[in-house]
Amino acid sequence: MGRARKRHALLSATAAVVAAGSVMVGLAATSAVSFASAKSHATTHAAKVKGGTAYFAEPPGASPNYIFPFMPIQFFSINNITQFQYLMFRPLYWFGTDTQPVLNTALSLANPPTYTNGSRVVHVTLKPYKWSNGETVTAQDVLFWVNMEKAEKQNWAGYSAGAFPDDVTNVTINSPTSLTFTLNGPVNSYWFTYNEVAQITPLPMAWDVSATGQKAGSQLCGTSSFTAVRTAGKTNAPVTPAARSCVAVFDFLSKSSGFNPANPKAANNAQATYATNPLWQVVDGPWHLTSFNSSGYAAMKPNPKYSGPTKPTLSQFVEEPFTSNSAEFNALVGGKLSFGYMPFEDITSPAKSTTVAGPNNPRLGNFNLVPWYSWSINYFPYNFNSTGNNGMTGKILHQLYVRQTFQSLIDQNLYIKKLYKGYASPTYGPVPTTPKSLFATPFEQKNPYPYNVSKAKQLLTSNGWDVKPGGVTTCGRASGCTGGIPKGTQLVFNLQYRSGDATLTSLMNAEASSWAQVGIKVNLSTATFNTVIGNATPCSGASCTWELAFWGGGWIYAPDYYPTGELIFQTGAGSNVGSYSDPTNDSLIRATNTKAGLTTLYTWQNYLAKQLPFAWQPNEAYQLNEVQKSLAGVAAANPMLNLNPENWYFTK
Repeated sequence: MGRARKRHALLSATAAVVAAGSVMVGLAATSAVSFASAKSHATTHAAKVKGGTAYFAEPPGASPNYIFPFMPIQFFSINNITQFQYLMFRPLYWFGTDTQPVLNTALSLANPPTYTNGSRVVHVTLKPYKWSNGETVTAQDVLFWVNMEKAEKQNWAGYSAGAFPDDVTNVTINSPTSLTFTLNGPVNSYWFTYNEVAQITPLPMAWDVSATGQKAGSQLCGTSSFTAVRTAGKTNAPVTPAARSCVAVFDFLSKSSGFNPANPKAANNAQATYATNPLWQVVDGPWHLTSFNSSGYAAMKPNPKYSGPTKPTLSQFVEEPFTSNSAEFNALVGGKLSFGYMPFEDITSPAKSTTVAGPNNPRLGNFNLVPWYSWSINYFPYNFNSTGNNGMTGKILHQLYVRQTFQSLIDQNLYIKKLYKGYASPTYGPVPTTPKSLFATPFEQKNPYPYNVSKAKQLLTSNGWDVKPGGVTTCGRASGCTGGIPKGTQLVFNLQYRSGDATLTSLMNAEASSWAQVGIKVNLSTATFNTVIGNATPCSGASCTWELAFWGGGWIYAPDYYPTGELIFQTGAGSNVGSYSDPTNDSLIRATNTKAGLTTLYTWQNYLAKQLPFAWQPNEAYQLNEVQKSLAGVAAANPMLNLNPENWYFTK
């Protein structure tokens, strides 16, 4: 989902998916290696306390800033989705059971899909859930989302051309609790379950309005059929009343959340209304918002009409914002947090292994240390459309040998040992290597581009560059270097990264020094997480000047849980922030979406690992959780980074 502070996967072996005919289910179930499980922190004799407030630490500069659960790329982040919106507005399918990234049928709003007609027809049956205003969560609420995406797919960061909803020819409402998707061809049922219907968040009819004061369901978007929402080809312009209604509803809900589709760069001025706007009080999750401000402070209380299996015991859940790791650590030491994190710079003893914690910091004796790993890859993107450096940056980054040079000077193993104290694993390609699974190939895990200064220098000199270690390398050929780069062009880049994290700053400084060994000058600057991801968006033309960006993490495979990568690597995808485009890559991704089995996934990832669409980075633990010893019910850390404070309770 995305993008996480560090910007949601292994697949479930449920009987329904087995029935869909995929052999991979059994394979995945028998081969996956679990993380070291973190048991509930309650002792067997501790008395459960009803009520109390749990204080959760938000990452520095990465507070929630968007509440409408349908968003463009600049708001598509963990701090907005899994750690904020999902507490109030439940997705159709929930993922993560203990430390395993699998479908959680107990917390899903629907039973697992079933497939017929050669995986061309998909049936979904809902469980009995209620909205807090008394509405029932129905199949029409699911279609409301689908209609919205059909009309506004370019504003949904999870959209990938040719995939959902482009591959859907019809959606039929069979009953209030059942609907059927008819597709334009056979699909890999694994992929469609984990990457397509998994994206849906049912929308209440109370949101089918286009202005304040309208009666719930007064527009056509939520109540129309799928075929009634028609748009015009590549422009996606609405051509029917239902489609125009969806656009009007989207505009209203987006502006109510702080995003103006007509002025995407405008400041978000709606955050002060999140806790008071009646729209956002209609929830089907276990919590509803009672207080929120622009700094990211969020207070929630239990939804008394929550239909899920576990009702909250806490009387309040509070998310606390921080501007830096040091400020958060001081709050931990001062006992002001129930669930925080230890910054990497405050680790006093290294990890026993990648997934087993070492001794805790002695200043945190009242907390349990639990590493929180995600089903993710880590990277920073190149902007292939950048007009920086006098229009040359994009052309330079299109050269594979330049990207190979960058990668050959990133010493991931060294950084994992020295900076992350063992709480990390390397990223060598598009599929996660932790936890171990059948999905990452041996080729990807062996690092196609190991650290090698001599190799990096040779890559540049053989392509016409005058390498000046410690200085600035320039194109030395009178006729220009490869790709039409003129003589005298300098290898100078600007990289903006997330502020507030001393370890990330150390990493960026170390990498900049390493690139300087072959005369690549990288000018570093910092900004908040929300600013970095807001700047690093797909663009083109003269105003497309950003070059390199690092929000401090890469991609968590959610809501694209099966790691086929179409949301971030396919041409034109909503989360392809650097505008990477490669016809071979696109073709290989399409094969993973339509053909069952692992062969297509292996072929694609081996190809893309060599193409380097991103600069691969160490994939550190999302964070090192520090959980107050008197806070129980905080079991194993969810690999999709979901929060379930409805399970938490204090003990005495």
